[in-house]
Amino acid sequence: MRLPAPAKLNLFLYITGRRSDGYHDLQTLFQFVDFGDVLCFEEAPGLSLSPALPGVAPEDNLIIKAARLLQAHTGCSKGAHITLTKHLPMGGGLGGGSSDAATTLVGLNRLWQLGLDHDELAGLGLQLGADVPVFVHGRAAFAEGVGDIFSDAAPPEPWYLVLNPGVEVATAAIFTDPNLPRNSPVLSLEQRLSMPWQNDCEGLVKKRHPEVAKLLSWLLEYAPSRMTGTGACIFGTFDSREAAESALKKAPDGASGFVVKGRNISPLHTALDAL
Repeated sequence: MRLPAPAKLNLFLYITGRRSDGYHDLQTLFQFVDFGDVLCFEEAPGLSLSPALPGVAPEDNLIIKAARLLQAHTGCSKGAHITLTKHLPMGGGLGGGSSDAATTLVGLNRLWQLGLDHDELAGLGLQLGADVPVFVHGRAAFAEGVGDIFSDAAPPEPWYLVLNPGVEVATAAIFTDPNLPRNSPVLSLEQRLSMPWQNDCEGLVKKRHPEVAKLLSWLLEYAPSRMTGTGACIFGTFDSREAAESALKKAPDGASGFVVKGRNISPLHTALDAL
């Protein structure tokens, strides 16, 4: 069974406060794109993953964690070998690790015929990371709380040029930085949609990583552009694939990127429906 683990974009991201447990309250608009990692699942004795991710121990890999969590929750004794084709950069703000974990939960639920619904799988996913439930849910969403309270949304589905400046941003470092803005007002989705969109993490990341600031300044000459998540990847919004690809060809040296289409229904769920 071959399933996608699509990237996400944070079309906007506002930090509305810091909780007593150290986590942050936020408001963000998630949308999927038609590009990401790919996972292949086959039943096998035990649990195994190939290839290993450089610098990540197997027990720390979210894919293996997700599989073991699903086994423990259901008492399932079946195993699987998972093959990962990695396309999304680590530390890029595209949700690659969370998406991989979500696809693992959804894929093994189907492979092992466990019969869990998406709400139950999303609850398991929250134990792995705040972004995992929205990938399990599979719909563009307005998320609040730590990202775990979400409602369906239907933003436009334009073409995007996503660019990677070639640096890795540690999410924990951004959220623990005392200079991170944490006082955006709590507004409704309708209010957010009527305002210019922004990412509260962008200013801090640009100061810490000049490569992000330089690339974003370049992309803004071609299209409305922002950073996604805590970075380092940025994205510009285009009316056509041709316009986005034209800008990609002119990207500065050292930057890599890809052109994608926004999707309000996750490619993961489209693939599941086709099985």
